[in-house]
Amino acid sequence: MKSLKKKRRMQIIVIAAAALALSTTLIIFAFQDGINFFRSPSQVMAEPPAANEVFRLGGMVEAGSLVRGQGSEIAFRVTDFCNAVEVRYTGILPDLFGENEGTVATGRLVDGVFQATEILAKHDETYMPREVAESLGVEGSPNAAAQRPECEYHGNYATRAGNT
Repeated sequence: MKSLKKKRRMQIIVIAAAALALSTTLIIFAFQDGINFFRSPSQVMAEPPAANEVFRLGGMVEAGSLVRGQGSEIAFRVTDFCNAVEVRYTGILPDLFGENEGTVATGRLVDGVFQATEILAKHDETYMPREVAESLGVEGSPNAAAQRPECEYHGNYATRAGNT
């Protein structure tokens, strides 16, 4: 009787361990496509991502760069006041989206142009995503970027030192 109980107990432990390992593997596999890493325009310029990599691009919408095309096509530039990346998006923009406003776009880089599938905008006049604020500097303004050692200030926005 005791050996049968031990045998059953061992079978249950082995089955539970196998189920745990299988569920962990499935969760990790499912998250591989769902994880989007945030990058600033300077990070994208320094280390361009793979063509099929989906990531989040964040920064400020550069003043004077917003161009509305036919239908729901929109093009604009996202800057961290050091570098800027051109973004193209087809769809309806959030109500609070605009020039000189913080934004985070999800998509991929194709031939140097960020093809966005989703655009997020700040929800009130004081909010800025933490990641965007950190990449832009404390105040998130051109003056803050001008004080960053890796940027050189040139008029409307700064460029990375050595890239004029």
